[in-house]
Amino acid sequence: MASARGAATTSRLTVDDWVQAGFALLAEEGLTALKVDRLCNRLDVTKGSFYWHFADIARYRTTLIQAWSELRDDDRSHFAELAALPPRERLSQMMSSLLSTRHWTLERAMREWARSDEAVAASVRAADQRVLDAVLQAFLDHGLDPADADLRANATFAAGIGFLHLSGKMPNARGVAHGERFLDLMLTR
Repeated sequence: MASARGAATTSRLTVDDWVQAGFALLAEEGLTALKVDRLCNRLDVTKGSFYWHFADIARYRTTLIQAWSELRDDDRSHFAELAALPPRERLSQMMSSLLSTRHWTLERAMREWARSDEAVAASVRAADQRVLDAVLQAFLDHGLDPADADLRANATFAAGIGFLHLSGKMPNARGVAHGERFLDLMLTR
């Protein structure tokens, strides 16, 4: 895989190149790293390149939030395909996709950013609602009454966020095993 620096020096940057650089900085170092200078250094370009694509850092951050929303939507688009699976298997596959290494640190960084930015918080809430709806449907399909299904869906979702934050820098086998055991407990009648 070519580095961002190599890509920047061989061709004209795209908005997606800037977005990917922002995701990387955000995941590696957090919100305070999202600065024009840091982005330009990462991509080995001048500030003029940044301002060619974005009016200012605020517009860049808006683009980053939108791109993350689209990424999350894309990640969750397969949830409808999982509906044919038994509820236990469906929940396990959802958990695996939501806690994949591909977006592990970015997910945590976006949730942290959401604590101080309403636009990010709205994006996180919308993504969370889609997940919660799918989890609720799995519990309903398992045969639980609506009140119990709702309670267990919310508990499962909250536990998933907890697993995300307790796991350290990367998902690990122990965390996966705990998640699977938790699903067994939540599906017990």
